Amino acid sequence: VQLQASGGGLVQAGGSLRLSCAASLRSFSDYRMGWFRQAPGKQRELVAEITTGGSTDYANSVKGRFTISRVNAKNTVYLEMNSLKPEDTAVYYCAASTYNVGNYNYWGRGTQVTVSS
Repeated sequence: VQLQASGGGLVQAGGSLRLSCAASLRSFSDYRMGWFRQAPGKQRELVAEITTGGSTDYANSVKGRFTISRVNAKNTVYLEMNSLKPEDTAVYYCAASTYNVGNYNYWGRGTQVTVSS
């Protein structure tokens, strides 16, 4: 199983980025997908997740600014990030879960997002 995140980079505050995560998962549509982030010195936190049915959930800190989506035909999950803030700076990871709730089974390597003030 491989989850390959891409799309990170350096952006000014107020800018936008779109992260992508390509998954080598059989029956991708059967997996709940999530985006997590970890800033230096902080614990990893869930940013957004999308269920097999397309329901979404977001951390309060990103609601209204970030949008998670998936294209099952492409085995890909996206994170559209708008109105970025310096506090969004972190390494962003995508993850996949065979469960409807709870822990994630598979993790990808992260992609760095840096937001300058």
